[in-house]
Amino acid sequence: MNRRQFTKTLGLSALALGAPAFFAAKRRSPRIAITMDDFNWANAVHQSASERNSAILDTFRSHSLKSAIFVVGRNVEDEQGKELLKAWNSAGHLIGNHTYSHQNYNSPSISLQSFRDDILHAEQLLTGFTEFQRYFRFPMLKEGETREKRDGLRAFFAEKNYRVGHVTIDTSDWLVDQRLSARLKENPKADVKRYRDFYLQHMWDRAQYYDSLARRVTGRVVNHTLLTHYNLLNGLFLNDVIVMFKSKGWEFIDALEAFQDPVFSAKPNILPAGESIIWSLAKEKGTIPISQRYPAEDGNVELDRMKKLGL
Repeated sequence: MNRRQFTKTLGLSALALGAPAFFAAKRRSPRIAITMDDFNWANAVHQSASERNSAILDTFRSHSLKSAIFVVGRNVEDEQGKELLKAWNSAGHLIGNHTYSHQNYNSPSISLQSFRDDILHAEQLLTGFTEFQRYFRFPMLKEGETREKRDGLRAFFAEKNYRVGHVTIDTSDWLVDQRLSARLKENPKADVKRYRDFYLQHMWDRAQYYDSLARRVTGRVVNHTLLTHYNLLNGLFLNDVIVMFKSKGWEFIDALEAFQDPVFSAKPNILPAGESIIWSLAKEKGTIPISQRYPAEDGNVELDRMKKLGL
């Protein structure tokens, strides 16, 4: 078969399957976008708020990436928070809603109505930014412990034209950051390389776990969204994370592109609701035992590992 005949056959195969399905089936390298939560600029250690902001944005710029920042509304009530977020807006990053006060929706003390009000309060503070879109991320990825709360909020999102900015790859970068920040408070000249090495290994372990689970659940390669937080750890090492994933053959894409994957429209029928959308789908389909512990809740395991390493 000559090249022209091969190309024609390839095109007919793609047409028969549906081009998106055909090329998705052929693609084997994972695609990933970076998403970032909280925008808690006031917890500045080692770097000032402006230094951290610049470091993270410079990293995205150097790799020509557009991320998504899910903002807790109370963090942009004052002028400094607004000015820092303006830099994200000017750079064209997606700005999403992460509630006003960052409460755990799975708490019995948090009602559907109070949580809806908290979302709308944050929206009032974010609508002045041109890159704000109605993408919502649940604090701590908790989507409701009862059917009434879960389904009530899903109806609210449909009414208000919100999409959930799900995570596919959940991580515990917040724990590594806590340990690193505490060490640097104690000794500003402490060596941070070992924290970097632990962080990179942690991110790679989580990525492999969730990518493997996604392929089992969906039968294909999904667009991944990586959970990170707006903290010192990523002010220092976000570039290392990106370089590592690229060196292992992963392709980076913009957050808005990642969110177009059909997996982000899924509404798993599980309770309590939430966590990684991949984990939730696996629970719903019985791919993993309902009693199996959620990896991101293994904080004690990660903490023990860090302590044993002297971190």
